[in-house]
Amino acid sequence: MADVQPLTALHYDLATTGPLQELVAPPYDVIDPEQRERLAGQSPYNIIHVDLPEGRDPYETAAELFEHWQMQAALVRDREPALWALTQDFEGPDGRARTRHGFFARVRVEEYGPGRIRPHERTHPGPKEDRLRLTRATRANLSPIFALHSDPAGAAWDALAAAREHRPWGEAIDPGGTVNRVWRVTGEGAVSAVQEALREAELLIADGHHRYETARVYAEEVGGEGPHRYVLMCLVALEDPGLEVFPTHRLVSGLDGPRREALRAAIERDFHVTELDDPEELVPEGDGPVRFGYFDGHHRRPLMLELSDQGVADAALQGHAEPYRRLDTAVLEALLLKGALGLGGDDISHLRGLGYARDTAEARALVENGSYEAAFFMGATPVSRVREVAAAGESMPPKSTYFFPKVPTGLVFNPLWDT
Repeated sequence: MADVQPLTALHYDLATTGPLQELVAPPYDVIDPEQRERLAGQSPYNIIHVDLPEGRDPYETAAELFEHWQMQAALVRDREPALWALTQDFEGPDGRARTRHGFFARVRVEEYGPGRIRPHERTHPGPKEDRLRLTRATRANLSPIFALHSDPAGAAWDALAAAREHRPWGEAIDPGGTVNRVWRVTGEGAVSAVQEALREAELLIADGHHRYETARVYAEEVGGEGPHRYVLMCLVALEDPGLEVFPTHRLVSGLDGPRREALRAAIERDFHVTELDDPEELVPEGDGPVRFGYFDGHHRRPLMLELSDQGVADAALQGHAEPYRRLDTAVLEALLLKGALGLGGDDISHLRGLGYARDTAEARALVENGSYEAAFFMGATPVSRVREVAAAGESMPPKSTYFFPKVPTGLVFNPLWDT
């Protein structure tokens, strides 16, 4: 079972820094230079100054600034451990209003394995070294890992109900309009009830694989026992009504004549092709045979591709578990990206000839303006499928899921040293 504990958090003193709204930022890996500049201008205490540091030695800059904030009492450390309840009111990419519920805790870092902690998708190699150097510099978890656990009765969230009757400790609205509210929960009864609810829980990492793997490396570097053996997580129940998975679409470039012909031949061989009347229908809906939309810059006709025979995918993905072989992202990768276009695992990991877009209109526009030659439009992977693939010991292809909204950085931090 995973070891879930309250944390003796490091957090902003809002009386010193001003509103939480001006201090938080999206996760580092979704921020472009323009957004970084805008966030940095909101407050000298915005976490972006530390999480995406600048300067001759960015990591030294981050370390000095993070320590300076503590000396100023802009950042303060709690005297007793607590859980932190989080609600996120948001409108999803599909236009529907939802509320997602979760809580922050520290979780012992362990090797991936059944009954403890599992990944759900493969990661790109680049960000790990950057995050490790930042962890060494600050000796803290700045951004939480977003993880899922099973709690059909909602016992963990119910245990936090009393604290939520009071005014939240802080509130922040992110650039996408998500309203984030956090409550500090210290009651021994509430903490014990949450731990009991998760006593048999297996945790599935939804977002933050790089951060978790960084935490494992850092824990081994330091060695021995101590706070460095734990990592900051935001835990959300798989059964939470606000939990949704949205798709990430694939974009391809470098389609010269031979590769375009190889792609056409593979599509005709392995898929039923239907021309769509409306480009808005490119994103498949429902859970059935493997399907994905297709749009290229040459013909500019929206098409739906449906796998003609699951046996084709089973043969191409021989050695993988059955739930993995039914993933649209896995089938696309095996039959078309690798099979027809000849992309290798290293190409996919380093985005050579491949790109991603989460918005349907953006993906089409990138093809129409020539940035990419074609786009594949994926359907949303059901949460149940994510869980089945992980339970089978498999990791999905990169960017198979898009958990929305992101959990902001700056709500609470997990110090990795003893007081």
